[in-house]
Amino acid sequence: MITVRRSFRLAVPLDDLVTYLEDFERTEEWDPGTVRCVRIDEGPVRPGSTWRNTSRFRGRTSELLYQLQVRDPARLVFVGTNKTVTSTDDMVFEAVSPGQTLLTYRASLRFKGLARLATPFLRAEFERLADEVVERLPSAVAARRP
Repeated sequence: MITVRRSFRLAVPLDDLVTYLEDFERTEEWDPGTVRCVRIDEGPVRPGSTWRNTSRFRGRTSELLYQLQVRDPARLVFVGTNKTVTSTDDMVFEAVSPGQTLLTYRASLRFKGLARLATPFLRAEFERLADEVVERLPSAVAARRP
């Protein structure tokens, strides 16, 4: 399994940041690997809500079905699956001051079958992608705020 973790501050109140990130369609705005993400159910976002996510990694496109597993006031957990990988995005939020939130973002990938053999060779690439999330997320959130 590959796990990457980043903790960083955003100049956004905790509730606003959770509301922004709970809609997984927005990964198109801040996740460098996401090409397209579409919600496939209806109603308010809640545990069980699902999205079809198309990602590009090392020139290859793959599709995962993501589901919101945990929606707490200070935590979101999304789990995506396909035949070769299970991906978990775990986000923990902490208000550090009015208008400032510390986000701890952990992405874990568990490869299945023969894809497991590539795990040791992919860690550096996933570390780079995590660094790009840290760079892109603050401006993506700022662009959405009134």
